[in-house]
Amino acid sequence: MKARVQPRHSVRDHEVERFRRRLTLALAALLGVTLIGVVGYWIIGGGAYSVIDAAYMTVITLTTVGFGEIIDMSQHPGGRIFTIVLLLGGMGVVAYTVPMTAGFLIEGQLHNVFARRRMQKRIADMTDHYIVCGDTPTSWHVAEELVKTNRDVVLITPSDADLDEARRRIGDVPAVIGDPSSDEVLESAGVAAAAGIVFSMESDKDNVIGALTARRLAPNIRIVGATEEPEAEAKLRSVGADAVVFPTRIGGLRLASELVRPTVVTFLDRMLRQKDGGTLRVEEINVPEDAALGDRSIHDMRIDEMPGVLLVAIRLPGTGEFEFKPNPETKILPGMTLVVMTDADGLDRLRSRFRSATGTQLSIQDRD
Repeated sequence: MKARVQPRHSVRDHEVERFRRRLTLALAALLGVTLIGVVGYWIIGGGAYSVIDAAYMTVITLTTVGFGEIIDMSQHPGGRIFTIVLLLGGMGVVAYTVPMTAGFLIEGQLHNVFARRRMQKRIADMTDHYIVCGDTPTSWHVAEELVKTNRDVVLITPSDADLDEARRRIGDVPAVIGDPSSDEVLESAGVAAAAGIVFSMESDKDNVIGALTARRLAPNIRIVGATEEPEAEAKLRSVGADAVVFPTRIGGLRLASELVRPTVVTFLDRMLRQKDGGTLRVEEINVPEDAALGDRSIHDMRIDEMPGVLLVAIRLPGTGEFEFKPNPETKILPGMTLVVMTDADGLDRLRSRFRSATGTQLSIQDRD
C-alpha cells in the first residue's frame, strides 16, 4: 500500500487547538482571580502587610490547604466576606484549570509516544519504499515527487526543525530524525527492505558516509547522491552510489532550455505540476529476466494503442543501447527496459496487459 500525504490540518490538530484555547482562557481566569485576591488582601491589611503576605493569603484560600492566616480576619469583618466570595468564585476556577493543565501535559506526552510507535510500525510494514535523507529543499522536492507518484516514502532529517520545514511543504509523511549515516537510523527507516535511497545533505561528507553505510546495510538498494562538487562525485560512486546528481548543473540546463526551447519547458512544467487529472510522468519499466514472452513484439502487445501510454524508447539488454521510437515489429526481450510516457491509470493498464499476456509483473521505476 502506498503512503499518502495526509491533510496538513487534521481533526486531531483542530481538537488540540480548541483545547489550547480553552486552557488559555482558564489560565487567564486563574491569574485574574489570583490578582484580585492579592489586591483585596493587601487592601484589607491596610498596607501593613507585604504583597507576599497577600499572595500567601490568596493561595491558601484558593487551595483550601488550611494553613494559619497571616492577616487576622477577626480584626477585619469585611475580610471574612471577601474570603467567602473569593472561595466561592476562585475554587471553581482552580478546580477547572488544574485538572485541565495536567490533562493537557499528560495527554500531549502520551500522544507523542503513541504517534512515534504508530510511525515506527508504519515504516516497519513498508517494502520497496524510498528513503530520502536530507536537510535541503532539494531533498524535500524529491520526497514530494515520490509521494505525488504514489511511492512509499520515509524521510530522514537531522533535526526536528528540518522535519517541520519538510512537512510544511509536503505534508505528513513517515519520518525518522537522526544522523542518516547511522546504522540505527537507517535501519529504523527500513533500509534493508527499501528499493532506493537518496542522500541530499548540505554536507558532501554526510552524503558520502551515508551512502557507504547504506550500501553496507543493503547491498542491493539503489543509491542516488546529490552534490555540487565534481570531486565528491568520484567519492560517492566509490562508496556505492549508483548515480550522482548535480542540482546546480540541472538548474543551469533548465535556464538554457527556457531560452531556446520555451514551449518544451512549458509542456514539461504542466506535465509535472498539473493538479487536475492524472499525473503524467516518464516511467522506466523493466521486463523481468524470466518473462515468458515467446515471439511477442511491441505491435503484439499494442502498447501505443493503450489510452494514456506513449512508448518513447527501449533499452536493449546486454548492450544497454537505446532505440528511440522503436519499430513496432521489435521483439520484447527479457531484461529489456521500456521508456514510456504515461499517467498512473495508463501505467496500471500497461502492467495489467503485460501480466495477462506473460504471467509476470513489470518492474516499475520512475525516470523523471
